[in-house]
Amino acid sequence: MADDQGAGAPTAPSPAHSVAGAVAELGAALERAGVPQARAEARDMVAAMLDVPRFWPSLNPDAAVEPELWERARRAAGLRARGAPFAYAVGRAAFRHLTLRVDERVLIPRQETEMLIELVLGDAAASGGVAVDVGTGSGAIALSLATEGRFDRVVASDVSLGALAVARWNADALASRLRCPVELRHGSLLAPLAGVRARVLVSNPPYIAAPEAAALPPSVRDWEPPLALFSGADGLDATRAIVAGAPDLLEPGGLLALETDERRAGRVAELARADARFHDVRVLPDLTGRDRFVAARRSAR
Repeated sequence: MADDQGAGAPTAPSPAHSVAGAVAELGAALERAGVPQARAEARDMVAAMLDVPRFWPSLNPDAAVEPELWERARRAAGLRARGAPFAYAVGRAAFRHLTLRVDERVLIPRQETEMLIELVLGDAAASGGVAVDVGTGSGAIALSLATEGRFDRVVASDVSLGALAVARWNADALASRLRCPVELRHGSLLAPLAGVRARVLVSNPPYIAAPEAAALPPSVRDWEPPLALFSGADGLDATRAIVAGAPDLLEPGGLLALETDERRAGRVAELARADARFHDVRVLPDLTGRDRFVAARRSAR
């Protein structure tokens, strides 16, 4: 008797090789490791691996999971069970309209930093010319400015060659969406930017004081790169250098936009106000109302 399905009919995936099977296995592993909401996180992990919306696995439980992806998902669950942040475990992070590759060589882009992009794009002078991103990490800021802004060029610097490799991967992956060229330069803070004249200089520099390390969550302290977190005894070494050097790079009327934290925002603003080459110095809040950003305008003189 002939097979009712026909010789060429696809074979339904077994539960062990289906989306549902992957979610169940990963969820059990995460639960054993004490990860909160393990089942939901397993679903999100599978969605991230498949590059689909987070609820897609719930709607497509019988979809097949390829062996290569299955192994990647298992490795991701293993990392997460050891305490790795979710973004490092799955190797990607969402930032504004972008999905970026991330790993332990770069800081995980935060939602708060998305508002730094809003600050720059909302500035009347922030179009045309060159935008500079100091300490680019994954390239989140630089690539957001290049995909959403109206600049002629974006130049991004980082002291970490590993971070620049991640940023280059992201820039190449997003090449079709870039509205302008993105140039990546290696070096500390402003050093690799000699000769650049910028309309905007933006940075989310390291701003945690070394003595504050013990108070950080283990997922930050033990996994994210120290170069992107710590900046001297008071957390302001990098910020001081950027504020001091920014007027030499900025065009008259150009914008300096910095991220910091609520403990330091006032001090960063004072650094800018103490330099006669800046005016219109402002401290701006994040979505929670905490002082987070400092903006200053390059004076004409």
